[in-house]
Amino acid sequence: MTPTITALPAFRDNYIWTWQHDQALYVVDPGDAKPVLHRMQDQGLPLAAILVTHHHPDHTGGIAALRAQAPQAVVYGPATSPFKDVDQPLRDGDRVSIGGWDFDVMETPGHTLDHICYYHPQALFCGDTLFAMGCGRLFEGSPEQMWASLSRLRQLPEHTPVYCTHEYTLANAQFAQAVCPQHAATLQRAEYVADLRAEGRITLPTTIGEERQSNPFLRSADADLQEALSAQGWPAQTPEQCFASLRRWKDQF
Repeated sequence: MTPTITALPAFRDNYIWTWQHDQALYVVDPGDAKPVLHRMQDQGLPLAAILVTHHHPDHTGGIAALRAQAPQAVVYGPATSPFKDVDQPLRDGDRVSIGGWDFDVMETPGHTLDHICYYHPQALFCGDTLFAMGCGRLFEGSPEQMWASLSRLRQLPEHTPVYCTHEYTLANAQFAQAVCPQHAATLQRAEYVADLRAEGRITLPTTIGEERQSNPFLRSADADLQEALSAQGWPAQTPEQCFASLRRWKDQF
């Protein structure tokens, strides 16, 4: 049976993804221990493993407290990470079996240099690399690195569910509308997202197919988007230029 993935809200807009397998819990990017500890107590289940995508504290800050309560939990994370409490360091191309899933590890530098994603055809845990209708800020990597990382994710099967770590979709949709005010797929999805958030509902997971259609950052190689940016004076002669312009614009939006 395919595990059911559940979002545990944390902080203002984070999601800690969790699922149950063989009478144990598994979590992704627990920046805050409290929601996970509550889930462990409510379900009466031990924590078996923690998956880390990158070192930022809102993704790793709860791990020490969780390990204090669940010393048996194995921490998986990027081999190149400055976050030191990783038991199983992972590199690009590794495959790991965790909680009933066989994940392929993808290094996706850009947001940070150590960022990795965990891919299974039924779940992509992509941290802060890819967001619904957006992407992460470039704190450490270059636009070229981030575009290369997003291009890899863009090539995954279109039905792949995307589990990113922040509820940024409404703001991302507003930016996408400003960039592509006449793009039908963008406008339709922005309206749907606005309705979800007005009802207090989560906008995730998304899919790779949805992002290909309505995420401007994944459309950086599309001629209509490059033309729209060029018409507004942004450099957009290549996909890399287009992405860099989009990211700079979003940072100022």
